[in-house]
Amino acid sequence: MYRFLFSSKWLGYLLLAAIFAAACVFLGRWQMDRRAETLAEINRVVSNYSAAPVPFVQARDEFTRMDPEKEWTQVELRGRYATEGQRVVRNRTLNGQPGYEVVVPFKLDTGETVVIDRGWLPIGNNTPGHPDSVPEPPAGEVTAIVRLKPGEPQLQRGAPDGQLASIDLPTYSSELGYPLLTGAYGLLASETPPVPDMPAAFPMPATEEGTHLSYSLQWFAFGILMFVGFGYAARQQARNAAIDAQDALEAEEAGLEPMHSTAAASRRRAPVRRRGGKPTAEEEEDAILDAQGF
Repeated sequence: MYRFLFSSKWLGYLLLAAIFAAACVFLGRWQMDRRAETLAEINRVVSNYSAAPVPFVQARDEFTRMDPEKEWTQVELRGRYATEGQRVVRNRTLNGQPGYEVVVPFKLDTGETVVIDRGWLPIGNNTPGHPDSVPEPPAGEVTAIVRLKPGEPQLQRGAPDGQLASIDLPTYSSELGYPLLTGAYGLLASETPPVPDMPAAFPMPATEEGTHLSYSLQWFAFGILMFVGFGYAARQQARNAAIDAQDALEAEEAGLEPMHSTAAASRRRAPVRRRGGKPTAEEEEDAILDAQGF
């Protein structure tokens, strides 16, 4: 009954179903991988974001080579802002609004220098490509609480003077002309003494899982449904073939030729015409019965 499945046509259908199902599995696993990354990020935020700050001496290694699991860890820094090295980073968004971020070198009491991102500024209205104003950090001795973030890759695009295309710490260091700790930088959480004018603070990262799980399940379901559809089509084909075979058998038992039989059609007689004349009524009746399979 299912011998037709070994035909080239149905083997082609099966191959297409397998390719489609494999693509669905790939996309489903990709969504699961993205979900795993999201869950890992959520775990880091929940564990580190609001934990008690650690002193710089305990986190120094993270500023040279950051462990991804330490992202968002709060660190207490003591030193002074080197405002002459202040830069704004282009093409940064906050709540869907374009703008800039302000980064400033921070010279620690230990003699080392790290980078602090003090916050976000909107695009300016006075000079295109520049913020209208950049708030000054506090002068003198400062205690800053920052959250660790890894440095960003270098972007192959330029930036105007006083600006950076990304927070690429080695490039920033070479531009300043003195060494920075380039494993990580700090997102400002608070600073003492405070100043009245500050860039906009960064919000806490979202801790919702999102839709990756539902999307992955949908892709897996699509892959399964492809084979279900293939099986349904094969079953319908087998049922139709069985019905045709039963009809042919019944017709054979009744001594009749099935209407769709090619052999029967080839044996149908055309009306015999007398030479030089029309067929008789009996001949026409025989021809009609032959055409109807009787």
